[in-house]
Amino acid sequence: MIQKALTIAGSDSGGGAGIQADLKTFQEMKVYGMSAVTAVTAQNTKGVQSVYPLSPETVIEQLNSIAEDLTPQAVKTGMLVNGDIISETAAFLHSHSWDILVVDPVMVAKGGAPLLEEEAVYALKHLLLPLAYVITPNIPEAEALTGMDIQNDGDCMKAAEALFHMGAKHVVIKGGHQSGAESYLATDILFDGKRFYTYTSPRVSTPHTHGTGCTFSAVITAQLAKGLTVHESVQTAKHFITAAISDTLGIGTHHGPTNHWAYQAGMKI
Repeated sequence: MIQKALTIAGSDSGGGAGIQADLKTFQEMKVYGMSAVTAVTAQNTKGVQSVYPLSPETVIEQLNSIAEDLTPQAVKTGMLVNGDIISETAAFLHSHSWDILVVDPVMVAKGGAPLLEEEAVYALKHLLLPLAYVITPNIPEAEALTGMDIQNDGDCMKAAEALFHMGAKHVVIKGGHQSGAESYLATDILFDGKRFYTYTSPRVSTPHTHGTGCTFSAVITAQLAKGLTVHESVQTAKHFITAAISDTLGIGTHHGPTNHWAYQAGMKI
């Protein structure tokens, strides 16, 4: 049986992040990928030049089309832009009982451009987060969602517990932004409500990290669609993204994209 995964996210004209990165990842992980576009962006490795949100009605119309013919085994959300899209999407997901939901709380692009309107954070926290089977914030996103200052692995664990108590069933705090004594390592932390799991790799010094968050969460989504556990899915995502930034494509002049071919090519770290 072919397993299907759906991404609800923005389009990246540069191909490094958003639905383009998600669909590339789904293909690499051997699941059938589908998409509902929330916004069209003009962007490249230099940054985001423009963001054009679609109407909530347009997003829901795409989801209705998928629901009536191609029900996904797992769903992920990425860039949802504003509170209206978040609230309508959350209501749709709840009504259709698409419970294997991976929420990547995209707030800011790699170059610093905001990708989530400030007033939409409330909707993200109170409407979408409680539906999450897995939520995958990086450290700045976890700080924005919890109001905590995160400086080390212990702080990451406290933030993961806070997000769990806000409704997410599993929390993965990505450690790529961590500074200080532990910054030579990239440690991701999973909390399932009972215990912590850590996934550590040497930090790779490269500017070519555009789309890492999208890709990481897309691997988790694909693996969950195939019936793997959250722990197994995060473990594979860690290997995939480490390979993708260790063997970079080297294209673009600034924050270049990750290499979605690297993992299947044999760089299983």
